[in-house]
Amino acid sequence: MKNILITGAVGQIGSELTMKIREIYGGDNVVATTRKSEPTEQIKKTGPFEFIDVTDRKSLEAVCDKYNIDSIINMAAILSAIGEQKPMLAWDVNMNGLINVLEVARERKMERVLVPSSIAVFGPETPQVDTPQETVLKPTTMYGVTKVSGELLGDYYVNKYGLDVRGLRYPGIISHETLPGGGTTDYAVEIFYEALKNKKYTCFVKEDTKLPMMYMPDCIKSTVDLFQADFDTLKHHSDFNVGGMSFTVKDLADEIKKHIPDFEIEYKPDYRQDIADSWPDSVDDSAAREEWGWKPSYDLSAMVKDMLENLKKKL
Repeated sequence: MKNILITGAVGQIGSELTMKIREIYGGDNVVATTRKSEPTEQIKKTGPFEFIDVTDRKSLEAVCDKYNIDSIINMAAILSAIGEQKPMLAWDVNMNGLINVLEVARERKMERVLVPSSIAVFGPETPQVDTPQETVLKPTTMYGVTKVSGELLGDYYVNKYGLDVRGLRYPGIISHETLPGGGTTDYAVEIFYEALKNKKYTCFVKEDTKLPMMYMPDCIKSTVDLFQADFDTLKHHSDFNVGGMSFTVKDLADEIKKHIPDFEIEYKPDYRQDIADSWPDSVDDSAAREEWGWKPSYDLSAMVKDMLENLKKKL
């Protein structure tokens, strides 16, 4: 990979992933793009930046040709909570945008395309504990529907055209650098800000809601590790389970209280509770561990300590 395009480079994950990929491959070789959000000064100063819309194929083609792009990391997506409010927008960006990315890559014989998936591919009929790599995929959200479809489409391009497409199912992602972007697991970031600023938080899911989560450094590491993995070692392609840690909201609140004893939390579940209830408690990521050496570095205690230390400096 010599010239890499990252779509959705201003998002929660994309903004940090862009900096890591530039660190590895060189700033001038990594083109950051987004549809309309203004990039950070860091992104603008460290490499090329362009505004594109993945649903507008011509804009995507123009940038790929301008920079002679040979690999794409497609982070552009409408997430679960916003996707339920605007399902047709979610379909347009997550599916039509993906097809544009895959077709542009296929026509230009690109080396690699990475397209993240999500635990949203699972549904109520999926085993909730240590959800297997191969299992029932019957999601109840438009976001989940697009991610299942995206996994199948990625594997189709591998088998039909020989295009190297790969992806991993992100759990909830927790970061101190950027705010979340409309997902069901946003509470796991919001809670830290409110704990530090107001010492109280009103959570939109119940205290016993347990979901797979991952700290951003592990998220970036898993993405880079899969992006760089030898294609010949991969038996799976677009659908790797990746785990970091699993905890309930109460577990998280109790861990925060060890650092902020007077922190208080109350629960007022909304429509996002139904989404969370359709997702697993934990995932079996043995395929990722065996095929490309995945191993997380952070558990709940280490993540909470690091989040609070970094947010105190930021706030």
